Amino acid sequence: MKNIRLLTAATSTFALAGALLAQSPAPAPAPSVWSAGPITFSGLIDGYYSFNSNHPSSRANNLRNFEVKANQFSLNMTKFTLEHEADPVGFKLDLGFGRAWEIFHATDPAGTDVVRYIPQAYVSLKPKNAGGLQFDFGKFYTSAGAELTENNLTWSYGRGYLYTNGPYYHTGLRMTKPVNEVFAVGLQVVNGWNNVEDNNSGKTLGFTTAYTPKNKKFAWYNNYYVGPEKNDTNTGKRNFYDTVINLNPSDKANFYANFDYGHESKVGKGDAKWVALGLAGRFAINDKWAFSPRFEVYDDKDGFITGQAQKLNSFTLTGEYKWVEGLLARLEYRHDRSNKPYFDRGNELASAKNQNTLTLGIVAFFGPKR
Repeated sequence: MKNIRLLTAATSTFALAGALLAQSPAPAPAPSVWSAGPITFSGLIDGYYSFNSNHPSSRANNLRNFEVKANQFSLNMTKFTLEHEADPVGFKLDLGFGRAWEIFHATDPAGTDVVRYIPQAYVSLKPKNAGGLQFDFGKFYTSAGAELTENNLTWSYGRGYLYTNGPYYHTGLRMTKPVNEVFAVGLQVVNGWNNVEDNNSGKTLGFTTAYTPKNKKFAWYNNYYVGPEKNDTNTGKRNFYDTVINLNPSDKANFYANFDYGHESKVGKGDAKWVALGLAGRFAINDKWAFSPRFEVYDDKDGFITGQAQKLNSFTLTGEYKWVEGLLARLEYRHDRSNKPYFDRGNELASAKNQNTLTLGIVAFFGPKR
């Protein structure tokens, strides 16, 4: 899950971010801790060049997050984080700049100009003698999905369909509670998907579980969100189930499988459904070199998510080189295909069934990676 990034696999090539509720692993060890008193600092700068063989006049890569600009250099994101772990009171504040945060907040009813500079902002309470129970209140990343938002925490440079078309963040209250040493549960009461200001009077409930055995060879996360998401009405509910399995057979080979099922009721004269599956691996050759393949299928049965009823698939191959601690480069080939014309080609919008890109991304970061 994306939201709480407690490192649970220090000897793995990626750390299981969030022993309670985060899923995805980080690909390289974190630089030394930057702090001032009780406050810890971290940050990143991330830019890329993406070549699209369709040469779209829109200069856009369709269905991408966050490498959306085609055939040009672009700043993806910068981020600076201040954090104090709950003891018993804590907080996290992210300050962000760059096009990625405009995309991240594009549909927020509060308006992009209001929220795009603050990816996360929440306070935490972890009462003593409460068995690890923690409350967070504010704006936080979603629990759903295998991929995280920041590029130093993921295996591929660009995000897959399951990240791109799922929730990014929520605003409200969340609770996490370890049941025992390997199993944790969570409850969230939030405004909905990707909204600091609510678009209706209803609320969305989130239910989460995390199973993280002590041997760290396997982990399983489940997330279920349900609530009204339409503008100005509580009629019809969105049901969204997301599950992630992480496999860590060795320090040099790691895998995940991510499955999503969504159902939106009362859309026009019926309901809308979508189903998706993502599979990925990361193979470390040595301390500097690694490569990561990813394959996804996405069936937007009624066109509710992408705007057109279609079946999508995508293959991504990413090569990574870590120059020094806190500086890495990724060269990434990606092929997208639809069974319907959807991708831009030249001056013709939505005219092609496929899209091929080659992207070079550079990421510089410091501080703890969680």
